[in-house]
Amino acid sequence: MAGKKVTMRDIGKMAGVSAVTVSKALAGKPGMSDEMRRRVMEIADEMNYQYPDPDTLRIRTNLDIGILIPEPYFESNSFYSALYRKLVTRLSGDGHFGLLELLTPENEAAMRLPNLISARHVDGLILLGQPGKEYYRMIAGAGTPTVFLDFYDEQGSADAVVGDNTYGCYRLTSHLIKNGHRKIGFVGNVRATSSIMDRFLGYFRAMLLHDLSIREEWIIRDRDSRNNMILLALPEQLPTAFVCNCDVVAVKLIAALRERGLRVPEDISVTGFDDFTEAVQSDVPLSTFRVDTDGMIELAVKAVTERCSGSRKPFGRMVVSGQPVYRESETLLKQEDNASDEPSSRAGKFFTHF
Repeated sequence: MAGKKVTMRDIGKMAGVSAVTVSKALAGKPGMSDEMRRRVMEIADEMNYQYPDPDTLRIRTNLDIGILIPEPYFESNSFYSALYRKLVTRLSGDGHFGLLELLTPENEAAMRLPNLISARHVDGLILLGQPGKEYYRMIAGAGTPTVFLDFYDEQGSADAVVGDNTYGCYRLTSHLIKNGHRKIGFVGNVRATSSIMDRFLGYFRAMLLHDLSIREEWIIRDRDSRNNMILLALPEQLPTAFVCNCDVVAVKLIAALRERGLRVPEDISVTGFDDFTEAVQSDVPLSTFRVDTDGMIELAVKAVTERCSGSRKPFGRMVVSGQPVYRESETLLKQEDNASDEPSSRAGKFFTHF
């Protein structure tokens, strides 16, 4: 190592531990065995490590940050692949390194820790996209500083950064209602992720506040229990508008409606979510809710680096706001199209059923 300043990362590689563990060992912090602390300190001495002042003994640069993404979410033009690219760019700009690993359905089912953690390759981890509850809680409890991105755990087992999902779908649904729609459906597997659940709750809140009924057959699943996309099964009788849980699903819905001979927005209005244009190829510009992905990335990187340095204490959920964008996929409705609406009492019955 002659001629090169030895870093905690260098020591960690020699000792087979993370830079965070090295930092704790050299600072005399608890959380490790005496044998491990002694080994780290011996390696530091052998490598002629220059100890900084105690007040500056924090990891701020040159962190290795893992990015773990469930495989079903990671397609070439998916929302999560776009977020991954932004994450890597932001980490690199801040002097850190982003390392990708895909979580396969097989490894998740077997409850195997990702190699990034089991081989001690990273100082911190950003879990992008929600796997099963047992798995993400195992990750949170594995000892590596972890941030959940685009989902959260109700038990607060890790820091989480999410978009303003409930408010976003509340705004979109309220906009459709303002434009005369009373029969409105929702497209998304409500129990698939916390983000989809929250978006459904925003839709439900707007419907409930306006005393509008929710028909069970108008809540359409878009994916299976493993988060793989499925064909949309449209009912025979359709509402006048749909709120979709994401833009990609909105485009699929428009295609399915066209197969039935229906036009958007002339016959049925459709809204998306995310304002994610990279994977959306549609000749009908989507009304949607624009998620502030840059803000989400900024907070996620800040949270994981602060967690690595030990300066972040209680776990918390950070919500990043966004804004509705109204385009051409929805329109005003003639009042006669809302004839024979059902009583509002069915909304509560539906909600308890799901």
